[in-house]
Amino acid sequence: MTTLFTRIIDGELPGRFVWRDDTAVAFLALHPLAEGHTLVVPVAEVDQWTDLPVEAAAHTMTVAHHVANAQKAAFAADRIGLIIAGFEVPHTHLHVFGAADMRAFDFANASAQAEPPGMDEAADAIRAALVAAGHAPRVPG
Repeated sequence: MTTLFTRIIDGELPGRFVWRDDTAVAFLALHPLAEGHTLVVPVAEVDQWTDLPVEAAAHTMTVAHHVANAQKAAFAADRIGLIIAGFEVPHTHLHVFGAADMRAFDFANASAQAEPPGMDEAADAIRAALVAAGHAPRVPG
C-alpha cells in the first residue's frame, strides 16, 4: 500500500517542498513543533530507517543537515532538533525543527494544524536560505 508520504512525493497530495532530488525530499510538517518544521523523507518507501540502504540513509541525513542550516539562517534558531520516530507514517522520515530546549521535542506540543500563509512564508524562507547556501538545483521553485 502506498504511504501518505509517497502520495505527497508523487504530487497526489499537496506538500510545501523545500528540497527535491532523486534520493530524498523535504517538505513542511502539517503539525509543526516549531516554525519551519520540515520532514526529510527518502523517496524509497522504506518503513524503518534502519532498513534503508546505508547510502540512502547517509544522503537523507545530509539533506537534513542542509535543511537544518537553512532553518538556522531563516529563523535565527540557536539549535535545530532532529527526531527519527517512525510511528506516525510507515515511511522513514526525519523531523528537523528549531528547538530552544528539550520541551521542543515533545509531540504533545505540536500545532494542531499549521496555517497555510505561515507555512508558505516558512517554506519560502527555507528555500531562500538553501539557495543562498548553494543548493539551488535541488530547491523546487
